[in-house]
Amino acid sequence: MERASFKCVVLGSVDTGEADRVVSLFSEERGRISAFAAHARKSVRRFGGALEPFTLVSAALVERRGDLYRFERAEILEPFTAIRDDLNDIARASSACELVREVCREREPHPELFGELVDLLFRFSTRKGAPEDLLVFELRALGWAGLRPTLEACTGCGAAPSSEDRFDSDAGGLVCPSCARRVPGSRPISRDAADGLRALQAGVRAPLATDARREARGHLARFVAHHVGRPLKAAEFMRSLGIE
Repeated sequence: MERASFKCVVLGSVDTGEADRVVSLFSEERGRISAFAAHARKSVRRFGGALEPFTLVSAALVERRGDLYRFERAEILEPFTAIRDDLNDIARASSACELVREVCREREPHPELFGELVDLLFRFSTRKGAPEDLLVFELRALGWAGLRPTLEACTGCGAAPSSEDRFDSDAGGLVCPSCARRVPGSRPISRDAADGLRALQAGVRAPLATDARREARGHLARFVAHHVGRPLKAAEFMRSLGIE
């Protein structure tokens, strides 16, 4: 059995058995991994708050047969405690972590995305984030997962963007009016929302008007749901509370 320590963000966990827990982690070295934490719900001394979502930890793991590691211990590197004091930040951090859990393959390293996630959690925790930060992170995560939406031209014919474009998750992004007639299920998208998403995907952190940001979030949430196969729970929670 191989023992190793990894720097990880805790994405979430599932209780199993009488006191155990399976923890989903996003590690800098191995990408997304899962670890079995025996007696985690009883062993306060071993884990403390290290298995709470959004926590940055140094995780001592033992590799087992199959895909599951065994948790030996965890040292908290950064708890990002302040996130848990604000419902909006909890929802946004949950959305980012759930997206990583759903679109990143097991044991496929994404060190850039790991850095982006840690930076995003730091922004939420220190109240230094902008409303567009989550959209930027989601677009980059989708890009690194090979699911980058096409926003620079029509996905069908390559036509340049226009004010009459629509957004279609099945087609993979923007579709021009002509192609939209052949694509059932496409939705209208305003020029402001399309321009805003395009700028954010290109790395320009331009502020979006509230309506455009809300519209962009809706399109991106449906895009993710299409590729994951279901709406993300955190995204639905954000929508229900009107959180952008």
